[in-house]
Amino acid sequence: MKEEKAKVLVVGCGKSGDAVARLLIQKGAAVTITDQKPIPQKAQLEQLGITVLDGGHPESLKQIDWDYLVKNPGIPYHNPFIAYFLEKKVPIYTEVEIAYHYAKGFTYGAVTGTNGKTTITSLLYALLKRKKDHALVAGNIGYALSEVVLAHGEETADVAIELSNFQLLGIKDFHPLVSVVCNLAPDHLDYMKSEEAYYASKMKIMQNQSGDDWFLRNVDDATLMRYAKAIPCKIIDFSLERQDVDLYVKEGAVYLWDQLLFSIDSLQIVGKHNLANAMVAACMAYKMGVPLVEIRNGIAAFEGVEHRLEFCGERNGVRFYNDSKATNTDACETALSSFDGNVILLAGGYDKGISYDSLRKYDAKVKKCFAYGMIKDQFVPIFTHVETVTDLKAAFDQAVALAQSGDVILLAPATSSYDQFANYEERGRVFKGYVAEYLKQGQR
Repeated sequence: MKEEKAKVLVVGCGKSGDAVARLLIQKGAAVTITDQKPIPQKAQLEQLGITVLDGGHPESLKQIDWDYLVKNPGIPYHNPFIAYFLEKKVPIYTEVEIAYHYAKGFTYGAVTGTNGKTTITSLLYALLKRKKDHALVAGNIGYALSEVVLAHGEETADVAIELSNFQLLGIKDFHPLVSVVCNLAPDHLDYMKSEEAYYASKMKIMQNQSGDDWFLRNVDDATLMRYAKAIPCKIIDFSLERQDVDLYVKEGAVYLWDQLLFSIDSLQIVGKHNLANAMVAACMAYKMGVPLVEIRNGIAAFEGVEHRLEFCGERNGVRFYNDSKATNTDACETALSSFDGNVILLAGGYDKGISYDSLRKYDAKVKKCFAYGMIKDQFVPIFTHVETVTDLKAAFDQAVALAQSGDVILLAPATSSYDQFANYEERGRVFKGYVAEYLKQGQR
């Protein structure tokens, strides 16, 4: 990869595209950025010397000899414009790979998997800050790595980074000190050719690790174990069920080999899945040099992450939980398994091409499912008690009308939000707004 004087085309001007274009122009590259939509900050980018082409991708771009492309992770490789350059064998990266080359003083703890990524990354970041103030967080968690490098690229820092499979498809040299694929379940089949391709893409996270680097492997996940092979560095096996592994649970505490990491009763986040998330974050922090006492203090202080089984309040004995980050069936199952029953489930959204059949086993826990959005009809054969409605507001209103003391109203959509919301964060905030207004009415 040429790092200076390169002729670079950035495709997609979302947060990551904007950041990487600014980074590349700063480093001396000749940068053109293109987007199908209008780019509000067009004038600002042009002032920096970036050529900006919005409102579509001109055919003339295909006639230029680009050194490489930087692609928005959300644009699939089968997109006709991207496929053209693939066929021409033009190198295509995502912004993580580019940013990696401009921050030589960064040490990475890298997290991927189907579910739990954001909780692990957020907790790892909280623990790293206890080692020294200058820790950073980046990736698929709201902060493009290029954005972080623009601000801190000349510094030495520990970085907790969350990586989607979309981002991992575009790496070449990215090298973390410690990495994890926390679990695997079907997802993003609207983007990937197959489940196998999706699972294989996750494994790219450790392709450049070596020697004493660590890769954490979940031995409880049979699917992951089929794909996590030919690992080029030290393997740290972990389990919630077994004790013949490196990282395990014993007598109410979590151990790495014979070293006590933390006591389970110090955890504020609930559910077996969050115990696994805390185990992974603590182990990664240990590898990255966080003192044991700070790991324990940090675990005890961590209160969770917004939109991940987030408690939103209670009225008349009815509890409300926001799990908008449950963007696939496996995450929805995790949420449902956290409750004993009497769940009024709000589910639905964008069609990702996945099956919802695995949710059937939770039918007895679901008092009523109010399904909304593009895939609402797909929940009708899943649950005994189900009703389809137009949108999340209608689902919420119907849920509160039905709910009785002891019930849980749970937003766990089981799919993406793109049919009615910009992202899962907006969906979660809207739900919390409905809850807040309902709780306020109860106080009048």
